[in-house]
Amino acid sequence: MRRNVEMHRDKIDENILTLLRNDARESFVDIGKKLKLSESAVRRRVKNLINEGIIKKFTIDVEESNKTSAVVLITVHSTTDTSKISSQLMNISSIKTIYEITGQYDIIVIINAKNIIEINNCIDSLRKISGISDTNTVIILKTIL
Repeated sequence: MRRNVEMHRDKIDENILTLLRNDARESFVDIGKKLKLSESAVRRRVKNLINEGIIKKFTIDVEESNKTSAVVLITVHSTTDTSKISSQLMNISSIKTIYEITGQYDIIVIINAKNIIEINNCIDSLRKISGISDTNTVIILKTIL
């Protein structure tokens, strides 16, 4: 639950966030040792960061070298509510990220799939959504960062 009062982050909170970004599984005891804090102090600060919405979730990065990815630029018909299209896109399993944007296109989606056939199936599914007037797909060849 978020409180209405905005939390003041200090250098210790920033250090905790940095350590958790590098390894979200690092124990509060180990973080405490590195920052010269008790385990309970680290636990309290992390709890506060979560309650304030600064930490939204703990997640993992999985090696995806065998995966194929694509960026799909989507144009939504001018009479269609873009947010309704975004909601429908959330139901397509291969779509990992959805951005509503400004400019020539209205939405960008990132697709991660096992192979090009799955990407093609995903694109076919999203093109069937009423209100999407055009798509432009770019296959990602190599991830640098």
